[in-house]
Amino acid sequence: MSAAMNFRNCGSVLVTGASRGLGLQMVDSLATGGFSPGKIIATSRNPASTQKLQELADNHPCIHIITLDVLDQESIEKCVEEVDQLVQEEGLNCLINNAGINVVADFHTVTAEKMIENFHTNAVAPLMITKAFLPLLKRAASRGAGGAGSMGIQRAAVINMTSLLGSVELNWGERANTFKWYPYRTSKTALNMVSRCMAVDLEPEGILCMAIHPGWVRTDMGGSEAPLSSEESVASVLSVIGGLTEKDHGSFLNYTGETLPW
Repeated sequence: MSAAMNFRNCGSVLVTGASRGLGLQMVDSLATGGFSPGKIIATSRNPASTQKLQELADNHPCIHIITLDVLDQESIEKCVEEVDQLVQEEGLNCLINNAGINVVADFHTVTAEKMIENFHTNAVAPLMITKAFLPLLKRAASRGAGGAGSMGIQRAAVINMTSLLGSVELNWGERANTFKWYPYRTSKTALNMVSRCMAVDLEPEGILCMAIHPGWVRTDMGGSEAPLSSEESVASVLSVIGGLTEKDHGSFLNYTGETLPW
């Protein structure tokens, strides 16, 4: 049985970037997979334009759509206020920092502006969002679901959607020559370090923090040549996330559950 079933014991899950791609598929799979958490909070920069997400919310009362521009601190703080009203004393159990972009540029076309644009969305925003939601995560962690000392989505967890392309060790040979994406690759490397740093700081609070690679997926970002469908990727990712324990704290995992090199 998939460990995704553990989401049934999770009071609330928030997914950023839920209007399309992997974020939308996560919301869909959580709502329709037979293991729905109590509340699925789907954030989008412009919810009014996300027809598929709206249709899902209409059919599943557990889905709550909230506006969030991950690059705007005021928007982040307003989102936290709305989520606080929604989860109240239970707090937020699982934050999935999924929103991300790919600014494609090789050595010859890269600019400082392209680097900063990708870095802001993929590395800085997840850090700022996690900081803002920390009181709600701590509230959930303090309730201690799952027993003293336990870690996982049933208590409190921060999941950062990263990429194998952010691995410094693996950026050599064929993979290095195929994906010469300076802004994207370095932003995901930075996100990996952010994840590791946050894991150190969140551990005393009992909040699990890790980074996961969803595979190369056929989305607007991944392109049509990718081997995985969004359904296949998300099914595996949710199974891995659902099965996380304290041994996975601070880890960098593949969608298959295997450990990836930094």
